[in-house]
Amino acid sequence: MKKINAKSPLGIFLFAIVPLVIILTYSGIRLDLTKEKRYTLSDNTIKVLESVKKPLTVEVYLEGDFPASFKQLQSETKFMLEEFRKINPKIDFKFIDPIKTKMSQDTLMAMGMQPSILPDVKDGKISQITLFPYAVIKHGNDGVSIPLVVQQAGIDADQQLTRSIEGLEYNLVSNIKNIAAAKRKKIGILVNHDELNPDEFQGFVQLAMENYDAGPIIPKNQTELSLEDIPLLKQMSALVIAKPRKAFTDNEKVILDQYIMNGGKTLWMIDAVNAEMDTLTRSKKVMPFPVDINMTDFFFNYGLRINPALVKDVKKFALLRLVTGEVSGNPQYTSLPWPYYPLGIAENNNPVTKNINPVKFEFPTSIDTLGGRKNIKTKVLFESSERTLLKQVPNYVDLKEIASVDSLGQMEKPSTPKIFAVALEGKFNSAYASRIERKSYPGFKTSSPENKMIVIADGDVGRNKVIKGKPLPLGVDLLTNEQFGNEQFLRNTLDYLLDDSNLMELRNRNIEERLLDRQRITEEKTTWQWLNLLLPLAIIGLIGGLFFWLRKKKFG
Repeated sequence: MKKINAKSPLGIFLFAIVPLVIILTYSGIRLDLTKEKRYTLSDNTIKVLESVKKPLTVEVYLEGDFPASFKQLQSETKFMLEEFRKINPKIDFKFIDPIKTKMSQDTLMAMGMQPSILPDVKDGKISQITLFPYAVIKHGNDGVSIPLVVQQAGIDADQQLTRSIEGLEYNLVSNIKNIAAAKRKKIGILVNHDELNPDEFQGFVQLAMENYDAGPIIPKNQTELSLEDIPLLKQMSALVIAKPRKAFTDNEKVILDQYIMNGGKTLWMIDAVNAEMDTLTRSKKVMPFPVDINMTDFFFNYGLRINPALVKDVKKFALLRLVTGEVSGNPQYTSLPWPYYPLGIAENNNPVTKNINPVKFEFPTSIDTLGGRKNIKTKVLFESSERTLLKQVPNYVDLKEIASVDSLGQMEKPSTPKIFAVALEGKFNSAYASRIERKSYPGFKTSSPENKMIVIADGDVGRNKVIKGKPLPLGVDLLTNEQFGNEQFLRNTLDYLLDDSNLMELRNRNIEERLLDRQRITEEKTTWQWLNLLLPLAIIGLIGGLFFWLRKKKFG
């Protein structure tokens, strides 16, 4: 029998390609040839997975008969969990069909899962498919359910799927990190400066307690932060200051300064102007005035200034639902544009704001970045549109402004886009390094290690509505039936501040959409079906005929 030349195409196929395929198949080694490396886990992910010491199970409720788009999400999820298991065998997973196993919807909803109802069109018949695209991570006696589909308004189904796959690695590994952590980080909520009351801040506290331990920081002397509160502050990985309306004392500012210098993260939600919608709704007209909390020099040290002037965005705004008439004694409601409720829409690739619903701000002011500070990176999270107006205060805000959203009022002038929220990161320097106040603090530090801070020029961004004494979920507006992205935004701010594994960068992963032409699929469906059926048979027949011819020629 004639030997096969190893350098011939057939020889290369038999002696190189076939053995390589066999080796890769049975060894489990996979080559990621995608441009964006979508099948390669990040180094930070691998470190988190390797840190899991006890058995951890991921139950994925994506099994059953559902559309092809969800099949792709199922495949991507399965592949990623297989990679997780290779890194750490203590991580296991299983896929569950809740319909086949006859799990009741009440049970699934009690686990934090909301059903997705999808239309299914087959042979001209329309039916509905109920899905629960969630994963449940179980570790010891703890468990958490996480949605696998991005909840974002204004995008089509294909974009939603792509963004869900983009965020899959972060979604899974961040929750694995939190549930497997031996000790949860602590978040302190400052309570001493007429901040938001507990009912108005319940939504934020609940989201914070999903992954962290959160509780109030109440000064021991019931008056101001003092040296007595330092031991408690040192236990807090982050400090939240939500809508303070009472001025900080100089002693408190030194304590906060040193909290930051010792590595403490801070989230500031500041109102520089007092303007409340409840008062305006009742009186139809209100005069906002500046609120001085004695923190101008404090923020100036970090290159920021919060301006006491209301921002009116006449392009990106939320709606306000008002009574505009009456029919037979029944009030008639209309949703109207309200420029004092501008929307924060992510227009950059910052992981804190990417792929979330628009964030609703209520009577925000603006932040000036004063040329930056040495060793500090300043990143804009949200800003207004190019069609922005400023209303200097004190000045009247009138509900009649709804009728002429785009007009200029008294003391108003056109302005450039204004910043609503910024993130600072780097090594911060103390504002009291060369001041006499440093002697009042034991163990005073002049600079911090690598640190982070977020400042938002709106105290109401973290306030949930309260209807008849019952707090609503954060970001929900029952009157206009809208779900804003406030909850996800603030959850991301906490994760960003407390992310010591740099997992947040995974939220910036981009996957190029390579979508099929649906119209062409419909038009050429029959052709491709026949091609897929007959082409393999033709190839097998051709190869068989070729071998028969060679055998006949040699031995004939």
